[in-house]
Amino acid sequence: MPVLLTWMTGGGGSGGEGGNPLMMLLPFVLIFLIFYMLILRPQQKQQRKHQEMLGNVQTGDRVLTSGGLIGNVVGTKELDGVPILVLKIAENTKVEVSRSHVQQVLQKQR
Repeated sequence: MPVLLTWMTGGGGSGGEGGNPLMMLLPFVLIFLIFYMLILRPQQKQQRKHQEMLGNVQTGDRVLTSGGLIGNVVGTKELDGVPILVLKIAENTKVEVSRSHVQQVLQKQR
């Protein structure tokens, strides 16, 4: 019976021996890979798609800003290196917003 217990507990050697360090790191590596595949990679794809959309905004497009304004792009300019869009939100009403605050292009110019 003692031989069976010794075999089931991993041997009869000293209790101070450690396992393989690579095997100890394997769960952390697997958790990181799962985290990357489920969270980081889709977020990077979404961010790349948003940056591409911002680069393609043109005069005449109808856009939605992160502040909730909906308007037509009537012009672009730069202020201290920051790209600015001029939006027409009503008759005789134009506002300037940072290009980075455009959340969505609702309608492309035809």
